[in-house]
Amino acid sequence: MKLCFVLCLALFWVELQHGNCQQAKRRKDSGENRIRPGGKRGKIRQPKVKEGGGRGHSLLTQVLEKGRFLRLGQSTVLAPGNNMELRCKGTNIGWAYPTYLDTFNDSRLSIVQSDKYSQLTLTSPSAADTGQYSCWVVVCDGRDCEKDHEHVYSSNIYFADKDNLFVPSDIHFQIVYLRPDKPAVVPCRVTTPQAKVSLHREVPPEEIQANETLVNYDPAKGFVLQTPGLEYQGVFYCKAVNKGTPQISTKYQLLFVEVPSSPPFVSLQASSELVSGGDNVNVTCSVIGEPDIDVSFTWSYPGEGQRPVHIQTTWRLVNRGRGQTTRITQSVLSVEDMETIDFGEYICKAKNQRGETLVMTSIMSK
Repeated sequence: MKLCFVLCLALFWVELQHGNCQQAKRRKDSGENRIRPGGKRGKIRQPKVKEGGGRGHSLLTQVLEKGRFLRLGQSTVLAPGNNMELRCKGTNIGWAYPTYLDTFNDSRLSIVQSDKYSQLTLTSPSAADTGQYSCWVVVCDGRDCEKDHEHVYSSNIYFADKDNLFVPSDIHFQIVYLRPDKPAVVPCRVTTPQAKVSLHREVPPEEIQANETLVNYDPAKGFVLQTPGLEYQGVFYCKAVNKGTPQISTKYQLLFVEVPSSPPFVSLQASSELVSGGDNVNVTCSVIGEPDIDVSFTWSYPGEGQRPVHIQTTWRLVNRGRGQTTRITQSVLSVEDMETIDFGEYICKAKNQRGETLVMTSIMSK
């Protein structure tokens, strides 16, 4: 009996030791509580992930005070009157900002490039300075430099002004052209993204309901008409409310465009193609195009560089009916007191942002 009890006790002790060894092995296999030489616990190091991608990395920040910076998001609201300082890290940085600051050559704006960053400073900003501010890395290969589109940083900066909910403009009546092949924008931008804005037709008076498909509002752009048609023609304005009395924007004349986007459609006509010496001749180069597309003209003629000529360029908007509007641009070359050197081919080259067109006519002696 005693022998049986001793054998059972021995088997129990063996099983207990075997279980402890298995637990110790599992802990070792799982990597728990690893001990490095010297008795110190080792930490598992994670590989560092580079932010933004390598050489020439840039970041748009606002300088708050010496040693303090604020990384700007997609939109930023600032108080007008306080100087704004923006920084972009990089040794060669390009900037973009509201165009009117360049148009009026505003001395309040300055940009300084240092060894490690570029800084844009705008002193005494106002509601009119509301807009998109961007910086990017400029990559150069010898003398050729270009914008690195993978490293562009932007923020729509609002200078909130309760007295100017809409961004002030010197234009009190603006034309917006509607094209069936692309969205149109009624640019009633606000100085605070918290303002509630609505779009209104003047005659007949009605509010145009915004939705996510046909009409939507972007505080940084204005009302976007996704598929503009004839029904949106007329005079419109925007109304904004933000904890106070509603404010009205400038008025917008919406006109539908008949002519599609393309190189200039040009016609050339002389007042007479058979003339005598001493006669006066006008050669008119005409372009029918989109209302907001500028056209430039270049002339070639027989007496070029030897005979004086007069060139005058004008344009006007023409209502084609059914609310459709086009622009006629003309350049008139005038030759007085025709001489032998003036006879020959007159060539007009018209150019717009879509391309250029050459036309020619001949003036011969009777």
